[in-house]
Amino acid sequence: MTNNTNDLNTKTAVYAGGCFWCTESDLRKVPGVVDVISGYVGEARPDGSLPSYENHNGFREAVRVIYDPVATNFKKLTQFFLDHIDPTDAGGQFYDRGSSYKTAIYYQSPEEKTFAESLLKELDESAIYEKPAVVDLLPESSFFNAEEYHQKYAEKNPDHYSAYKKGSGRADFEAKTCSIRDQKGINWRD
Repeated sequence: MTNNTNDLNTKTAVYAGGCFWCTESDLRKVPGVVDVISGYVGEARPDGSLPSYENHNGFREAVRVIYDPVATNFKKLTQFFLDHIDPTDAGGQFYDRGSSYKTAIYYQSPEEKTFAESLLKELDESAIYEKPAVVDLLPESSFFNAEEYHQKYAEKNPDHYSAYKKGSGRADFEAKTCSIRDQKGINWRD
């Protein structure tokens, strides 16, 4: 399990976006992001056992984003996150199906909850998607780091990661979303 902050000069945000390899890789691209850690979010098990890739029932694959609050903020990170998932899919993300791959925004304060609610409303009002957003908005829960071989997976295994992202349909979906935003002139409100 990790702490909420890395040091006094950073903040954290937690998102579940399906495969943590993809969510981690995408969020690393945001200016102001210091680090992104892949892991599992959920309540600690009564027996004290930790979730693992082979056994993470009851947990969601997620990422903890450590960021510089001078360079970016929770709202900008959440906007970026929403543009890199299918926010209308209640059953998982792309290839990855089931509750472990459902999307969520985890908030740490009433202000973050309000920001997330307004962004989900804005997304629905934009009419980018034909269906409403079904991203869960949840209070932050326990976060457990994933195994080391999952950390920075896209950097360590670029060929496999690239093939997975393309083959899963995520890459095409992201490109289509960006294209729709460009064609309709839809931008996030500041």
